[in-house]
Amino acid sequence: MAKKLVIVESPAKAKTINKYLGREFTVMASVGHIKDLPEKELGVEIENDFRPTYVIIPDEIKKNNRKILAELKRAAREAEAIYLAADPDREGEAICQHLKEELVGPREKKPVYRVLFHE
Repeated sequence: MAKKLVIVESPAKAKTINKYLGREFTVMASVGHIKDLPEKELGVEIENDFRPTYVIIPDEIKKNNRKILAELKRAAREAEAIYLAADPDREGEAICQHLKEELVGPREKKPVYRVLFHE
């Protein structure tokens, strides 16, 4: 049976939350942002209502980012559902949006949920 995938920001949170969820869940960490505005370009499309253009953060800026993203993609392919559980703030919302863009194709029917954990 496919497991449900929960993605949080920090490895410490992943470890803690994993203790509370059952075996049907896999809990992983994005280790913060996976995308950012490009460093050497404007980062917005002026002619397209200033639409931002995000890129995958290079490994030289965030160590192992591509490896982390590859592991999340593999887990997402195998999961029956994805629960995005980054922090309940603007940064967390951005992280979740970028994860959704990278992990689930536009035609894919896999359910994706935004969830919040509070102490």
